[in-house]
Amino acid sequence: MLMPKKVKFRKMQKGRMNGKAYSGSSISFGEFGLKALEPGWVSSQQIEAARIAITRHAKRGCKVWIRIFPDKPITKKPAETRMGKGKGALEYWVAVVKPGRIIYEMAGVTEATAKEAMRLASHKLPVATKFVKRDDEVL
Repeated sequence: MLMPKKVKFRKMQKGRMNGKAYSGSSISFGEFGLKALEPGWVSSQQIEAARIAITRHAKRGCKVWIRIFPDKPITKKPAETRMGKGKGALEYWVAVVKPGRIIYEMAGVTEATAKEAMRLASHKLPVATKFVKRDDEVL
């Protein structure tokens, strides 16, 4: 799973997910991409599951770029614990995704193969997504 090697602080506040993604909103590396249409948290397990779905469908004949990184720690308190006693232990890592953010990029395959691979990957993600091509984009 993806996670940072080292962080300054072990625990983080929730934060807000309002607004659009400006950085990372255009295809930079590949020919095809998967763009988020709504805000959400994507866990490291979900990122990895979607990546596996893409590479399996393309039969490893493509180059895939993951454009998001889970750098936000999410904590959880044990079940049936009374209130108080501090913040819970670290449970998993998430990437904060805003609308317009490119999550995955792909190159080296046909458009039909890329579209189907991205469709399979989108089923693994908790946010609504859209398939985009490099020439479709408007700045």
